[in-house]
Amino acid sequence: MLNFLIKAADLAADIAGINPTSFAADEMLAHAENYAGRPLRDSSVEGALSRLLRAYREEANLSVFGALAAKWDVMRCLANLIRFEKEEEHDARILRGAIEKPIFITGLPRSGTTFLHSLAALDPANRTPLTWQTISPYPAEGRTNGADNRRKRVARQLRTFERLTPGIRQLHPLSADAPQECTDITAQIFESLRFDTMYHVPSYQRWLDARGHVGAYRFHKRFLQHLQIQSDPGQWFLKCPDHVFAFDAIDAVYPDARFVFVHRDPLSVLPSVAKLTALLRRPFTRALDEHQIGQQVTERWSEGTRLMIERCVNWRGGRHRIFHVHYEELTAKPLETVIALYDRFDLDFGGKARARMRDFLERTPHGGYGNNRYSFEEFGLERRELQRRFGNYAAYFDITGCKPSNRQEEARGTA
Repeated sequence: MLNFLIKAADLAADIAGINPTSFAADEMLAHAENYAGRPLRDSSVEGALSRLLRAYREEANLSVFGALAAKWDVMRCLANLIRFEKEEEHDARILRGAIEKPIFITGLPRSGTTFLHSLAALDPANRTPLTWQTISPYPAEGRTNGADNRRKRVARQLRTFERLTPGIRQLHPLSADAPQECTDITAQIFESLRFDTMYHVPSYQRWLDARGHVGAYRFHKRFLQHLQIQSDPGQWFLKCPDHVFAFDAIDAVYPDARFVFVHRDPLSVLPSVAKLTALLRRPFTRALDEHQIGQQVTERWSEGTRLMIERCVNWRGGRHRIFHVHYEELTAKPLETVIALYDRFDLDFGGKARARMRDFLERTPHGGYGNNRYSFEEFGLERRELQRRFGNYAAYFDITGCKPSNRQEEARGTA
């Protein structure tokens, strides 16, 4: 029913000659400032926002719903930035908060990074940015009854998105209380690799790749400082496959960062990534090009695997700061994998963390994911070509052997 209404809205807009993407960065910024009753001091975000909005207008082929959703997202992010400045004026401790030795979980998408991140979030000694926090990092101002309804509001939004995207829960379970990827943080300043997944915006992606990600990760740290001041500090566990494209930026902002690489057979990964990308885009665009999506994810993650190999070849951070795990081992022996990870990073695996993880694993078979089948042909993917493109990655990280590469690193002197 909802999808029918979306199509009907597009038709009505066409008949009326309405362009739903006719919004400009300066107008949206002025509207956000007027609503907040104060200006945004850091106007540098306007350049990135302008690039993104131009790509929305010229490339994304947004539906009426997609345009409304994009506008809502922009206004939410601008409101958060204005609120951050206000909070920093009132409490100078925020930006003095230390983010020490954060752990970044990364690797190919669809390789178990979310599953591992969810396990780490169960340890009360750890901190992870939760979905509802990345959307609304502060309670609304002016509340009179003391109620904080951010979790419930985000949960309703996710249920609506599930109705718009049949099959998304089987492929990627959604929850307001689940730990969220870091691209939702960097999206707040419109410098995020998330946008290229949700929308077809190649010009914006080229601009972002050329710009680099240091500014985005400086804001990433600032965002964590705002979350940290509102609760007790802890060991930060952060996750996003797209971290592989930003190693230099992470090094610049978090020089003591530690990394977890999760590996999986690319032939299992690529059609799954393509399917998830198609599901995420479908509610927001008038037309979906499955073959373009297949080509995009292949090109992108071919580059991602090259960067992972390069990182390991050139790594000089010390063996204690990097850990590798394979998908098959993680899913077959999740608790043992977590114990090994904690041992590598010299973390205390307490009894409460162990009990919570065991309970989660008993209650949530397969991490909450369903059984899914993926079509190579639907996305124009060819097995032999993928084997050729990802052969170096599979060989370097011993994908076929499905054994962690930590001993291999010692032999190669790469960690």
